[in-house]
Amino acid sequence: QVQLVESGGGLVQPGGSLRLSCAASGSIGNINAMAWYRQAPGNQRDFVARIINGGSTNYADSVKGRFTISRDNAKNPVYLQMNSLTPEDTAVYYCNIVASGRGYWGQGTQVTVSS
Repeated sequence: QVQLVESGGGLVQPGGSLRLSCAASGSIGNINAMAWYRQAPGNQRDFVARIINGGSTNYADSVKGRFTISRDNAKNPVYLQMNSLTPEDTAVYYCNIVASGRGYWGQGTQVTVSS
């Protein structure tokens, strides 16, 4: 059974940085894409960033230039480096992996940006 576990969330002041990690366990198959989404209270789950097999990336406009998605090809974690955080970035961040035609979600990690 595949499990995704996010880590690295927490409370940070505006302007600060956090690095989220997502590790997959189990027999996940061939990974096609890895992504981060986020969901603020009362809102839908929104796309944040994606990295596809081969290394191409794309970002939501709201995070371009501030967030960077990367992965460790030796293993399968995916990272989200978040800089210049604002209160609008406060949300639960979810890892998503698409592998062998199936999508997997983690349980989420809370990111709170507040002074």
